[in-house]
Amino acid sequence: MSAPNAGDTAWVLVCAGLVLFMTPGLAAFYGGMVRTRNVLAMLQQNMIALGVVSLTWVLVGYTIAFGDDAGSGLFGNLELFGLTDLKVPPAPNLHVVDGRITIPTLAFVLFQMMFAVITPALVTGATAGRLKFGGWVLFLAVWSIVVYAPIAHWLWHPGGWLAKFGTQDWAGGLVVHASAGAAVLAVLLVIGRRRDWPHTAAPPNSIPLTIVGAGILWFGWFGFNGGDGLQANGLAAQAVLNTHLAAAAAMLVWLALERVTDGHSTVVGAVSGAVAGLATVTPTAGYVNAASAVAIGALAGLVCHFALKLKYLLRLDDALDVLAVHFVGGMLGTLLLGLFGNRGVNPLGADGLFLGGGGGLLWRQLVGVVSVVAFSFVLTWLIAAGVQALIGLRVPPADQERLDQAQQGADAYHLGGVTSLTAPGAPRRRTAPAPAGEPSVPQGQRVRVVTALLEPDPAANSADLRDALLRAGAISVIVSDAAVATTTPQTSLLPRGYWQDQPLAARLRVTVLVGADGVGAVLDELDRMGARRADTFVQEAERVQS
Repeated sequence: MSAPNAGDTAWVLVCAGLVLFMTPGLAAFYGGMVRTRNVLAMLQQNMIALGVVSLTWVLVGYTIAFGDDAGSGLFGNLELFGLTDLKVPPAPNLHVVDGRITIPTLAFVLFQMMFAVITPALVTGATAGRLKFGGWVLFLAVWSIVVYAPIAHWLWHPGGWLAKFGTQDWAGGLVVHASAGAAVLAVLLVIGRRRDWPHTAAPPNSIPLTIVGAGILWFGWFGFNGGDGLQANGLAAQAVLNTHLAAAAAMLVWLALERVTDGHSTVVGAVSGAVAGLATVTPTAGYVNAASAVAIGALAGLVCHFALKLKYLLRLDDALDVLAVHFVGGMLGTLLLGLFGNRGVNPLGADGLFLGGGGGLLWRQLVGVVSVVAFSFVLTWLIAAGVQALIGLRVPPADQERLDQAQQGADAYHLGGVTSLTAPGAPRRRTAPAPAGEPSVPQGQRVRVVTALLEPDPAANSADLRDALLRAGAISVIVSDAAVATTTPQTSLLPRGYWQDQPLAARLRVTVLVGADGVGAVLDELDRMGARRADTFVQEAERVQS
């Protein structure tokens, strides 16, 4: 046996780390898009896959996927159960490995483990707000063994039936994205819709968190697609370049479509397009040239953007559009390989229709899509239905909008003044400065409390607001957030071109303590700031004696 190649081994290990990094990136990408009270639950649903699937992969998943074929082409034998007997490098695989490749088997195990981890995590974006944590953990364990591992064997083991048939999947258009997308369809049928969907929706709690997550995904995708050749060579460079170009092209097409259809090109649209391009180029990255990658990315931006309507056509509550981005993207890229495949890029590949190869590869890709989607859908439905019947997979409707408290007894954000107060016995390491003195009410002076509602924009400068009211005679000024019912609902824009009518409008509540003789001046100043007299109240106040 040849000695392991240090450069190739280092590259595969780095790529394994990049793919691992994609799981917390996915958690952040999804976490920023859900309700404020469901953030921790979403993060945990993604991160728990690193614990659960890593162990199932070592125990039995790897041997089903990459053990010697059991003779049917459907799954491997169990000789590698628990990784107790690993003596040789991975056997030659259809699309990446030949006799020249020598890397330690454990490096290959680790690299493939990270694909097994992130694949079921994709489902959480579609099921946001509805997963029971214990049921989700059980689902992860069973799905990673029963669904993911056999599909990986079909396509990535030389004895797999789709591999022998000639279906190609460079880095997971079928094994990852199509299988996870079919799983989404099945799970959504089992757990149903969120309460009041599609008539209600929630704005994302943190678009910046989503953008950071998307950046991590883009970065990690270089390892996702770049490492599948298991060598640090020109083909790896081609795969990484193709990955980036497809994401860039899809981003620009998505933004252009947003501008035409919705009137704005948004940052959420930009990263949505990029992720669609990344998912679509995944099955083709090591088989096509750079120009083809640009075309594939552009088609991804076009098709996946219009696929956003798919969930409404199917009446499936796909919360974060996993079907449009990952399911459609994975299938689209798999079929596009039948058009753009280029043996000049990778001799282990095949020429597609546009390169003079005829329709043979396209037919083999279509068979792969239908087979993987059907297998994943049926098995996933059985698993999800079984988990639902056994311990429950769907949370009670009353907990859907408060998963963080229901499942973790905690909140993701503590930004309000009340939650910032120290509790008895709280540890103290610094002495806070004494608060500045507040204006006092002279003894015996008659005072009034004036309460008004202001539009947020005209009163955007807090210093101007304070100074104007103090000049008018205010003794104390308190400003807080408020919302008022409107007779004409305001349009609230949501990511990816969605919108909803919001019957409550944001306002600033201004409470002013003022001497009786200064009420008129304060009211005039509030009028100047846009307060309506119908929403303004004046009350007598009594000074509390110290």
